[in-house]
Amino acid sequence: MRVIGTAGHVDHGKSTLVLALTGINPDRLREEQEREMTIDLGFAWLTLPNGEPVGIVDVPGHRDFIENMLAGVGGIDAALFVVAADEGVMPQTREHLAILDLLGVGDGVVALTKVDIAESEEWVELVTADLSETLEDTVLENAPIIPVSARTGEGLEELLVELERILDQVEPRQDRGRPRLPVDRVFTISGFGTVVTGTLTDGSFYVGQEVEILPTGLKARVRGLQTHKEKTDQALPGSRVAMNLTGVNKDDVKRGDVITIPGWLRATVLVDVQMRHLPDTQRPLRHNTQLKFFSGAAETLARARVLGQESLPPGESGWVQLQLLDPLPLVKGDHFIVRIPSPPATIGGGVVVDPHPGKRHRRFQPEVLTRLETLARGTPAEILLQTLERRGPTPIRSLLSASGLGEAAAEGLAHLLDEGEAILLGDLVDPPPIQHMPSSKQVVATHSWWLDLANRFTRDLEAYHQKFPLRPGMGREALRSNLKLEAKVFNGMMSRAVAEGRIADDGPTVRLPTHTVQLNPEQQRQVDALLTRFHQQPYTPPSYKESTAAVGEAVLNVLFSRGDLVQVATDVLFLPETYREIVAQVRAHIEREGSITLAQARDMLETSRKYAQAILEHLDDIEVTKRVGDERVLK
Repeated sequence: MRVIGTAGHVDHGKSTLVLALTGINPDRLREEQEREMTIDLGFAWLTLPNGEPVGIVDVPGHRDFIENMLAGVGGIDAALFVVAADEGVMPQTREHLAILDLLGVGDGVVALTKVDIAESEEWVELVTADLSETLEDTVLENAPIIPVSARTGEGLEELLVELERILDQVEPRQDRGRPRLPVDRVFTISGFGTVVTGTLTDGSFYVGQEVEILPTGLKARVRGLQTHKEKTDQALPGSRVAMNLTGVNKDDVKRGDVITIPGWLRATVLVDVQMRHLPDTQRPLRHNTQLKFFSGAAETLARARVLGQESLPPGESGWVQLQLLDPLPLVKGDHFIVRIPSPPATIGGGVVVDPHPGKRHRRFQPEVLTRLETLARGTPAEILLQTLERRGPTPIRSLLSASGLGEAAAEGLAHLLDEGEAILLGDLVDPPPIQHMPSSKQVVATHSWWLDLANRFTRDLEAYHQKFPLRPGMGREALRSNLKLEAKVFNGMMSRAVAEGRIADDGPTVRLPTHTVQLNPEQQRQVDALLTRFHQQPYTPPSYKESTAAVGEAVLNVLFSRGDLVQVATDVLFLPETYREIVAQVRAHIEREGSITLAQARDMLETSRKYAQAILEHLDDIEVTKRVGDERVLK
């Protein structure tokens, strides 16, 4: 699932173009429709010629609403950059382009709109040339420029083809098992309660899953999920998601909050960043300057502490420690934008290098700058973690070889295992010594992958137990097929899940440890009546067919699994104590007489030929006896 975002100057036709492409008016507010100007984020979706569904985030272009624009472009895969042919490049054209550049949105298509009302073809050519020059040395330098008219439909098909081509080149969003949904909208629906929307990154969400809302730390549960107004049981990374939450009110959640799984992400008020100062700003970024900080859908005030130099000149990059007024849940690698509050203007942005530095740095310490440079490049442990996230569960030997880190790889992996960011599949045993790691065949996986997998198999088993409450558990192979795991990974997963108490392994079937088969009162009454018949006629008991008619096949299977009945042939059942008596009597007769015939067994047990033959054939099958002519002897 992909998401594109519009960008461009006010009144250049972004929303009109979205309406022409999708049939959906992204201007949902009455004020927006009355003023014919986008004020807040709008959302729509379309299907590309290849059948792929794509979400669209439509952002405001007016300078007064740039900060609303920033809440919507953080999670997009590509930009639909809009410039009107009758006006050409304007101030917010340049500011939006700079924002896309700072956020690393490196793929997009430029729509040259309103070509139907441009002065002349020569004017359109001049605007196109000026636009191409503006795009030079930016992330959209190689983006195709498509002349279009939302009013006449000119160029729309070509625009869709180009969007499809661009998105084919974009790497799919990875599922790292640590989903984050930056909330860009909160509302309520009568009968359902609180709903939040956002663009999902880094993992998947499932209906019924427990989630945490940060930075408040409130817990909630996913009641329902929708993508493009279609219900789904699972929301995938990269998709636009509407999430219905239970356990919280609308006032408990706000734009900028992050929905995630509990236990791994925490908010911070101090963050180390690598910042790029835009070249067309008026003055250097001085130490202790107050800024507005934007990341994901969140914003807060921040105080900039310039590290290693007196100030950060326009057009240069440097290290900055930002002290945030409000705590935000950030992750290393997150992009951000900073603006000056007055007069409001975007002055730069960059990447989070350390979201939890722990303390205020001294500004001119060389060791601090060295550490930040190392973090920006990536430590051996971080490089290994990225490799593992990309490859999935991997034998240690293959992982270390693929990392290209040489001797540092084993120590990096040891660090990941010590910190709990990676785990070994199998029983809960200590990892091999560092010197033995390069040759180890043990399978290693990220902890986030393990948590995601645990959610999946728990959800699968819960659904199975709910659907088949009288079955002891789910077949091992059925679970492996659901999880789409190769045998080695699945077996390692099972060993670890059993050791952690997440799964009970009963051999051919597996279950949640909390699952027990319990009969309801009516089923128990039927079982008591059937077992009474078995006690009354121990050697000529009800048949399988009669027993099924009395209690039902599912309940009868429960009696087999509990050992309340023993099946010796397709249609012949006995009480376990009766079965033991029969086996003992047959064995004693053969030991005494040397053999037994069918007729002798029938007469000894005072039963019919049907039951006697069934028990003797059963004893042959389990190799207690063997048939010699018309007689049985002990094997």
